[in-house]
Amino acid sequence: MGSAPWMRRALYAALYAGVCLAIMLVHMLPKDLGPNGYPPPDILLCLTFAWVLRRPHLLPTPLVAAVFLLADFLLMRPPGLWTALSVVAVEYLRSREPLLRELPLAAEFGAAAAALVFVPLSYHLTLMLFGVPNAGFGLMVLQAIATLLFYPLLVFALKIVFGIDRMTPSEAEAVRILS
Repeated sequence: MGSAPWMRRALYAALYAGVCLAIMLVHMLPKDLGPNGYPPPDILLCLTFAWVLRRPHLLPTPLVAAVFLLADFLLMRPPGLWTALSVVAVEYLRSREPLLRELPLAAEFGAAAAALVFVPLSYHLTLMLFGVPNAGFGLMVLQAIATLLFYPLLVFALKIVFGIDRMTPSEAEAVRILS
């Protein structure tokens, strides 16, 4: 009985890693967006933020760092920058989760939206500061908007497909006691 919470955490960590790998592989597939193509939402970032706002104890920070570092390498981004910004945003959201637990979904969306704008904006400004060529500011804004619009759909999918819903106060107390 004592290993049941550990096994559940390991199962959800493996599920998160598997879904993230699938997202990265789909992202690497050749796609022709054409001259008027719009950037797709950052599903990996969206998934991570939704997961940590719903069940923060099931998503360890080293796993998030490893997934985003792998994504940096596979998607040919400067290694570590997007990872560091994402981990900072995840930890910010993790610290806000107890406050957002009893508030309506709009409050959660506001916190997630702030983090979903912080990461790409900070990334873009850092690359600009160091003179690293990157996509235009307009494309970054379009991707941030697409990601914001995708967030509620992903939250719904997490609840329906994986059963990951917001913690109730009694569940949070049980997790605190078991940890």
